Amino acid sequence: MSDSLSLAELSAAVSGGAAALRSITVLQPVEGEGGKVFPATYAEGKYATEKRRLPASAGLPEREVDCVLLNSVQSEANHAELALLDAMRRGLIQLPLIEVDFTEANAQFQKDLPNLTSLEVPHRLADAILRDSMLEDGTRFSKSAYAERWRRSNLWNATAIYELCPTALVFGMWGSPDKPGGLGAKFERAYISEIVAVDTLTVPDRRGFRVDPLEVSKGAAVVRTGDGFQLAGEKAKGALRPSEVNHGNIIFESKNGGIRCRFAEQTTVVSLGALRKLRFPVDGKSDAKRDDAARTALAALALCAGVLTTERGVSLRSRCNLRPVAPRVWELLDRPGRPGKTFPMTGEAAVELVKEAAAASMPWMKETLTLKPTPELVDLVRKSQEIMAAQGEEES
Repeated sequence: MSDSLSLAELSAAVSGGAAALRSITVLQPVEGEGGKVFPATYAEGKYATEKRRLPASAGLPEREVDCVLLNSVQSEANHAELALLDAMRRGLIQLPLIEVDFTEANAQFQKDLPNLTSLEVPHRLADAILRDSMLEDGTRFSKSAYAERWRRSNLWNATAIYELCPTALVFGMWGSPDKPGGLGAKFERAYISEIVAVDTLTVPDRRGFRVDPLEVSKGAAVVRTGDGFQLAGEKAKGALRPSEVNHGNIIFESKNGGIRCRFAEQTTVVSLGALRKLRFPVDGKSDAKRDDAARTALAALALCAGVLTTERGVSLRSRCNLRPVAPRVWELLDRPGRPGKTFPMTGEAAVELVKEAAAASMPWMKETLTLKPTPELVDLVRKSQEIMAAQGEEES
């Protein structure tokens, strides 16, 4: 295995026509091989399933097996963005960031909201939360000089987005400052990752009950009161079992029983071909060397995101914790006929690669751009919380 990837090698790969950076990692549940894990569920509580063909091995012929999606491309991108955000908050890396500060607005809410950044909102730079927030002087973000600079961005002119939110070019974006989330410029994902459980057995269901240490009897009927409950009389209307106010042994039954698998596989690809579609003109003039430098910085950023995500651990959801069976390695997939390179990469080395690549490219925004929600966005959130609180009271 070669040493870690250098900036010179990455730059040559980007400008020389290499296909991608790739990492394929075998994972097992943290409880051990064959342990049960719980995939994400979709409509009607179903798993996302597919078929794969496993090559002949260990005396077994080539065969078709059932597989289940454990983490989607979209969710993997979110994990990668959070890994970058964590590195920023630890002072390890400096990237452009837009943050909506809800500190003042929380005084009007029943439930506090955290500050949200361009690495957390669903549509990245084009998200409605950013659109409906404002700068310190009261200018809506969608009407600001920042938005004006990237309003006409496209594959042939991605300079403004590179300067303001380069992660949108890594993880993909579809939108505009005025109508986010579906209209406007389209930028495909250059970072593609997913985790699939291979050769699976589905556990049909699960049953059990929560034991009440107070040993409250199900025969002790209660009725709800304004702030709780009281014992019900013999002929009380609306009498409930104690379990309906969360007392007593509570039986549960679910069709989501989890799965067991031979192994899970995480495949992460950084498409250099996708990055080559991007151009970065300045003052209307293109420059091939500037384009390659910006593409190299984006490739380094994508690689860093994948490495940092791995170092944070593969904890996907409750009862779906995985770990690699061997150290994760990366491959540089060169053009056909040219040998590639297999290399390890630590988070520290990945961060340094981003710093080097960014320094050799166009500058991007250094300071965090802080916004505040507009009054109408505050009103919308406040009213939504009031409606949800009222619905909860009615249901109870």
